[in-house]
Amino acid sequence: MRQLIVPEGKKVYFASDNHLGAPSREQSMAREKHFVSWLQEVKEDAAAIFLLGDLFDFWFEYRTVVPKGFVRTLGTLASITDGGIPVYFFAGNHDLWMNGYFEEELGIPVFHKPQLFEINGKRFFIGHGDGLGPHDKGYKRMKKVFTNPVARWFFRWMHPDWGVRVAQYFSVKNKLISGEEDKEFLGEENEWLVQYAKRKLEGDHFDFFVFGHRHLPLEIKLNPKSTYFNLGDWISHYTYGVFDGKQFEVRKFPV
Repeated sequence: MRQLIVPEGKKVYFASDNHLGAPSREQSMAREKHFVSWLQEVKEDAAAIFLLGDLFDFWFEYRTVVPKGFVRTLGTLASITDGGIPVYFFAGNHDLWMNGYFEEELGIPVFHKPQLFEINGKRFFIGHGDGLGPHDKGYKRMKKVFTNPVARWFFRWMHPDWGVRVAQYFSVKNKLISGEEDKEFLGEENEWLVQYAKRKLEGDHFDFFVFGHRHLPLEIKLNPKSTYFNLGDWISHYTYGVFDGKQFEVRKFPV
């Protein structure tokens, strides 16, 4: 379990599901500038920043090529880590094809599975959220295909101009960006990440479960000492999480 200490006057920030690049360059650019404004604001008192996946609507790292664009976000993240603020990235189902670029160029560790963090004595279970719980079967099947070494090998041999264009087309068509099912709370018994968190609590204690993927800001009390949070997104809600060393809450960044 990784441990972090939040000094007095500092906070830990969490964000997820920006889907930069979709549904169009113009719309993405407006959201990206807004997100960069948030990064520049929170870095003033950030002890650490967690990005919980789907920062990009599509991302694939060839050996010497990465997708075009996103320079404002990448440059700001580089500035933050160069300034000594740790940033942690959890690959989502839209940007799971990472292969060292964030680590080498930005100094940002990338996690492909949920991680346990102890922050100021509070136990956090943190992840993007895709493929967890009793349902989410479509994503589980998709992830098996996209993480298959043979499938990745074939895609890597496709020219980047064609590969990225094809992948972006299918990524934008993905219901994650516009699905009606992501706009409403389904009820505790039907929220599969809530069910997943409750099962984890059967064998261990966590003060906070923090996920993205769901695109809906949520706060659900699992028991008197444990709470589930979903961060929402930067498409419709512009919400983020903040931990001040004692309490965790989801806030909205003004549009």
